[in-house]
Amino acid sequence: MILCTLLMALPVMVSSLVSRRTGLNFASTWARLNLWGINFFCGLKCKVHGRENIPAHGCIVMSKHQSTFETYFLATLLGDYVFVAKRALTLIPIFGWCIYLLKFILIDRKSGRSAIIQMTDQARVHLANGTHVVVFPEGTRMPVNAEPSYRAGGAIVATSLGADILPVAHNAGEFWPRMGFIKWPGEITMHIGKPINCKDKTIDQALSETQEWIEARMQEITVTDRFPYKKPSTTVA
Repeated sequence: MILCTLLMALPVMVSSLVSRRTGLNFASTWARLNLWGINFFCGLKCKVHGRENIPAHGCIVMSKHQSTFETYFLATLLGDYVFVAKRALTLIPIFGWCIYLLKFILIDRKSGRSAIIQMTDQARVHLANGTHVVVFPEGTRMPVNAEPSYRAGGAIVATSLGADILPVAHNAGEFWPRMGFIKWPGEITMHIGKPINCKDKTIDQALSETQEWIEARMQEITVTDRFPYKKPSTTVA
């Protein structure tokens, strides 16, 4: 992963100064190289259901967030895309510079309503250009089987702009834990739902429908004891 980043960072940054789309193509190549390495060295791959549901027009992609894996995989799956991310990531050398030049939607979570306004204004431009806007509605990577905690930001943007929501569920956290170094071999399952039309929906309706679809798929694909040789978690009284 480090080698891929050092190898591809300069092409991404230089090409992004000329053309965002060209820079994005290099960034997608970076993601594919990482996925190849994850498969080759760790025996980890992904099976996708519902690939045909990805619309040709821009939409709000709302994905479960359990791992680093989905950030790589979605970057190879969506074509033209931007991620909504916290602005603090731009402070990371090389990686942060790249996402800034690729015009990702960078927000300050502490700014509250102002962050939603910034997110909506930037998303409007990207959607008009046919770009998919990726939002992780839980805000951060969550442990497997954690109680769902969906934030309304993505639904606010979708309903205010009349954009579709594309729901995505996956069990990557079982194979690549959010706080773990080891990647367990196997096959991640990813489900992509049909776009949810938000033109005539309230924020609560859009968010509820999205969460219900994602969490229903999570119930189907999650196997908590998939790897019996993992050390069981313990709770100290």
